[in-house]
Amino acid sequence: MDRFFEFAMTHWILASTFAGLLIALFLLEKHRSGRSVSPQQATLLLNRDEAVIIDVREKKDFNDGRIKGSIHIPLASLKDRMSELEKHKEKQLVVVDKAGQHSGMAGKQLKAAGFENICRMSGGIAEWTNSSLPLVKK
Repeated sequence: MDRFFEFAMTHWILASTFAGLLIALFLLEKHRSGRSVSPQQATLLLNRDEAVIIDVREKKDFNDGRIKGSIHIPLASLKDRMSELEKHKEKQLVVVDKAGQHSGMAGKQLKAAGFENICRMSGGIAEWTNSSLPLVKK
């Protein structure tokens, strides 16, 4: 670890360029996956009938509790089932996963397929339950 800091201090231009590129890559990937909304913002969109929730969790997690009215399409089968979302193209699609880790990937796939109104719920279902918002259980 000492050698790392020694290298960074000796080659500060190279180290700062590398850090800048990492930050730029992070921001670019975040932008490509759609904007982020809070659970409260998602609730507001749902109440106004302006959004549709796309739940990309696995079936077991979805059956443990889901947002009322959400459409369940696991991330692994999203590409194959995008045609199911065509009728909702004019609405905001809010992508939800377990903790906000995979919703960005789903958002990128949806944007690549021509969907434009994509956003992801920050924190996923974990943040939804932490905000004391209700889940429907089967």
